[in-house]
Amino acid sequence: MKVSFPHMGTSHIAFKHLIEHLGHEAVVPPNPSKRTLSLGVQHSPEFACIPFKILLGSYLEVLEQGTDMIISSGGVGPCRAGIYGLLHEKILKSLGYDFEMLIFEPPLRGVGDFISKIGRVIKPGGVGWIEFIRVFKITWKKLLALDETEILSHRIRPYEITKGETSRIFDQCLYLIDQAQTQGEIEEAKIESERKLNAIKQKEGYTPLKVGIIGEIYVVLEPFINLDIEKTFGEMGVETHRSIYLTDWTRDNTVFDGEKNIKKAAEPHLNQLIGGHGINSIGETILYAKNGFDGVVQLAPFTCIPEIVAKSILPEVSKKFNIPVMTIFLDEQTGKAGVQTRVEAFVDLLEHKRRGKGA
Repeated sequence: MKVSFPHMGTSHIAFKHLIEHLGHEAVVPPNPSKRTLSLGVQHSPEFACIPFKILLGSYLEVLEQGTDMIISSGGVGPCRAGIYGLLHEKILKSLGYDFEMLIFEPPLRGVGDFISKIGRVIKPGGVGWIEFIRVFKITWKKLLALDETEILSHRIRPYEITKGETSRIFDQCLYLIDQAQTQGEIEEAKIESERKLNAIKQKEGYTPLKVGIIGEIYVVLEPFINLDIEKTFGEMGVETHRSIYLTDWTRDNTVFDGEKNIKKAAEPHLNQLIGGHGINSIGETILYAKNGFDGVVQLAPFTCIPEIVAKSILPEVSKKFNIPVMTIFLDEQTGKAGVQTRVEAFVDLLEHKRRGKGA
């Protein structure tokens, strides 16, 4: 059976491992491109957000390759993302595609349903539950290695002497982790990746600006949508820290109810569930301010209600905690040149603010 899944950051490397070792053929979605977005826009409601359109375009690309099953995630709370899987399925089947859409809801909302859906994945491949657990542990370790390596790359990029070297080495690291098949090999690949990144020649005596990246999970994780904003900041000599990584989000939303510190920080300004990552965007901005960050960038899909609500509160938070916040709404009309100009202006503002503090 040919099985596919969404493309989100580097996670496809781990998901490919999982699907292949469960006895299926993994159809890895191509990196999102202008074609992906064009396909999604063509068949999506106009008011849908850019994650909806990119995902739909990506599903169309894998269905063209003969995919039999698409695995995706659902969601809870007042956010449209919770029904996107169902809408995608209806649109794709109305276009004549014959496939199965398997949507995993958070297990804390229904353990029985979650387990039964895992059974629908492992049974056709002839894999038992013990083998599934073994493969899942290896997949999780691969996801952790991918996230930890990416975090290190964002920490090193601002210090690189040769522009673009960190990105080139990071691509090599992804290949090493992709090739690793056992927990031992993944650990070796992670250690070698750390060695390669730490070996990059770096500036001495340099203190970069530090910017926190907040917002809706998909636009934060997928570089195609956010126009490689972390890479742009890094190559300008600015260190970025992303508020969301897939492994953190998975632990907080599927294993236990995490994010307590974030919700507590946000509570004086926003204490109601508004869906998506709205509360997170408020709480994380406050925590970044308390941890000495110079600024925060909010990445949000155009028409995303949770991030629109958060944006209306962020000016108050920005003033109270003395931290500049820039919001970038993203859709199919957003151009890289415009984002680049805004990033450059924001960095100038942060540098001016830092000099003012020094004086």
